[in-house]
Amino acid sequence: MSSSSSSVPITAAGGRGSIAPTPQNTPLTTAPLTSALSKPTVPTIGEGEEDDDAGVPPDTPPGNAGVGGGLAGLGSKGHNAILGLVQQRLQGLMGQSSGYIEGLPSGTKKRVLALKGVQSDYEGLQLQYKKECLELEKKYTALAEPLYSRRFEIISGKSLPTAEELEKGHKQEVKDKEEFSDSDEEDEEEGEEGADPAEKEASSFLPSEPIIDGEPGAGDGIPQFWLTTLRNHSGISELITERDEKALEHLTNVRYEHLSGEKMGFKLLFEFSENPFFTNGVLEKTYFYQDELGYEGDFIFDRAAGVTIDWKADQDLTKEIEIKKQRNKHTNKTRLVRKARTVPSFFNFFTPPEPPTEEQLENMELDEEELEELDAKLELDYQIGEDIKEKIIPRAIDYFSGKALRYEMDDEDYSDDEDEDDDDDDDVEIDRDEDDDDEEEEEAPRRGGGGRRPPGGAGGKRNKAGAGGEPGDCKQQ
Repeated sequence: MSSSSSSVPITAAGGRGSIAPTPQNTPLTTAPLTSALSKPTVPTIGEGEEDDDAGVPPDTPPGNAGVGGGLAGLGSKGHNAILGLVQQRLQGLMGQSSGYIEGLPSGTKKRVLALKGVQSDYEGLQLQYKKECLELEKKYTALAEPLYSRRFEIISGKSLPTAEELEKGHKQEVKDKEEFSDSDEEDEEEGEEGADPAEKEASSFLPSEPIIDGEPGAGDGIPQFWLTTLRNHSGISELITERDEKALEHLTNVRYEHLSGEKMGFKLLFEFSENPFFTNGVLEKTYFYQDELGYEGDFIFDRAAGVTIDWKADQDLTKEIEIKKQRNKHTNKTRLVRKARTVPSFFNFFTPPEPPTEEQLENMELDEEELEELDAKLELDYQIGEDIKEKIIPRAIDYFSGKALRYEMDDEDYSDDEDEDDDDDDDVEIDRDEDDDDEEEEEAPRRGGGGRRPPGGAGGKRNKAGAGGEPGDCKQQ
């Protein structure tokens, strides 16, 4: 039996076994890697082994490789390195032609071409469906405007809550408490000695009686409502610095509008009261969709456009001024030099990254690392904008109160069994590697702590519009 399976013969079309194992129809995750690696070509690397392996051909199995498998002598690190190289090789083959279709009879080729034409008609129908869904979304966004206006009046203190609103809010709070009531910890607290369960239960709800004159906070709204709301979104919270908080305390409303005309997309509007940082009353951020759908049938973000913030003197939160002394070599006099450098800030959100142009890509002006970094920035920017539109604005009170965080935490508690099995296997390999390394070096200090999960979590790229899976998405059944 040959030790290499780098090529597979393709029989004549129409004959036995005419369905060739091509990169397109061969599952990447189930490729029999180990059978093709029975004789590894990468020698093991370890202390004291370099001299022993001198003069040995590279395709000779290690001396300690048993009959049970050619990778046994490599150890866990070598095994993982080999699999990683093969995985990269297979990924490079994905989507490339194997010559199978080219070898079909001319009549069969024409049928394949006709299927592509039928598929193009379906994609046109799918685009029409998505556009109609977008129009339906616009309709219900308009219907929700009075509710958003009413929310603004209550938050700003311009209007008192009605008895009906308070009653509905109390019913919703009771429903939420029943849904999230856990439990053992709450049962233990309620069963504490000397505590009246009925009194404790009543005190756990917000007061539902109408506001009366002279009551504390009767004439105020809800201070720092939008700052707290944004802070309770895991991704946006990472963007907000302590300096930003002072400016975001003046944020009075967040809303969005659909674009009108031929161009599809939406605009986010952040409304501010007068503040000591900038003169803009509204900061805007516009997201544009591409004219065509993505492969999965969703709108794809094309680009984003921000707004110029008119910062007041020495109040630019996206810049930090460094003052340095410079001495003249000839006169020995000194002068102070002010130099501004860019620093992290939530307000950088209004200066979005620019996608690379076709000319930049053709001239290869950006290397692979720069493209990957830019792609990650664009992906994060699109995701934050989509979350503000689909989550923050329609469910602002849930983020302010923390209710939305309970749902996000519940989502994190669940994962695919297959992923958990893979994680367990990785833990075993890591434990083995750590055992091997304990004698050579001390364990490196842990960095990063627990922290918040990255915005978007698992699931790969999210540059498609509507990826959040909110009820507002128009899904085809």
